[in-house]
Amino acid sequence: MNLIEPAFDLADPRTWDNVGKPWPSNEQRMLTCCRVIDETHDVRTFQFRTDDGLPVRFEPGQFMTVSASARGRPVERCYTISSPPTRPYLLSITVKRVAGGVMSNWLHEDMRPGCRLQAYGPSGTFTPTVSSAPKLLYLSAGSGVTPLMSMTRASIDLGLDRDIAFVHSARTPADIVFQKELHRLAALSPRLRVFFVCEGTGDEPDWTGPTGRLNLRLLAERIPDYAERETFTCGPAGYMSAVKKLLDEGGCDPERYHQERFDIAPPAGFEDDIVAQTTFTVRLARSARSFTMNASETVLAAAKRNGVAIASSCSQGVCGTCKTKLIEGDVDMRHNGGIRDREVQKGFRLLCCSRPSSDLLLDL
Repeated sequence: MNLIEPAFDLADPRTWDNVGKPWPSNEQRMLTCCRVIDETHDVRTFQFRTDDGLPVRFEPGQFMTVSASARGRPVERCYTISSPPTRPYLLSITVKRVAGGVMSNWLHEDMRPGCRLQAYGPSGTFTPTVSSAPKLLYLSAGSGVTPLMSMTRASIDLGLDRDIAFVHSARTPADIVFQKELHRLAALSPRLRVFFVCEGTGDEPDWTGPTGRLNLRLLAERIPDYAERETFTCGPAGYMSAVKKLLDEGGCDPERYHQERFDIAPPAGFEDDIVAQTTFTVRLARSARSFTMNASETVLAAAKRNGVAIASSCSQGVCGTCKTKLIEGDVDMRHNGGIRDREVQKGFRLLCCSRPSSDLLLDL
């Protein structure tokens, strides 16, 4: 019997070219909530549809920046799309309620079916399109499971039967997000292996899975070929730092390691090599406005100081919301994954992490 190879792959961005219509990451649209799902005692999934009811194109693992007036103050946050692009008529974000978190508490308390929310288009480069590796290792902790869940759901929906080892860490068994669904997906796809590691048993003394924190011995015991796999990891900063160290000690190739994070500090020495007294002129092609700025400022900061409204969110080169085409001039851009090489080649820059080295003309 001849087996027919699938005509698509998660690692090929063309797989998603015909799934819905493009939604630019710097364009804001309105979403309507149609369902709220309790995942754990403090994690909920919020499902949305677009106002026009049309499907949305994105890649598994990407995120959206959502904005709202929460408790009387405007707030924006980046949330991974936990639903897969294979189901483009509903966009889901899965949010953990954080003590003191303005947006997360507002979503948990006020977001109900029929409520509306503004969002910028999907963005981010933490997707399987960066690799065509035959074997994958997904490592997550807490709500960091969401981008990997989107990737896994997409793989199952496409019938790819990819070799995926998925290890998720949680505080207790009651804190495991998507536990039942991951077990169900593993039953559908024999080459998807799922393991959970809990720091403690909590209120489930009958828990039979491993307890404590993920370590190299446990990883090697459960996934002997871990060093041969392309690794994608997402979770709290401390978790990802520990995982990176663990994989380095285990002999993993750093070129096959990918992580998603939103708490990024400015690169060391970023300010040191900038001549602060140099002044440049920035012209805006569509509005015919202009302003001056010095080389120590980011273009976004200078624009806002001069009353120019530009959509933005993270201000650290992660979310891609402030992506703008640079028509003339040069900037020093040091981003953190919020823009793709092909977008840079087309002239786009992230204004939040770009400092001028000449006069500029922007497509604004």
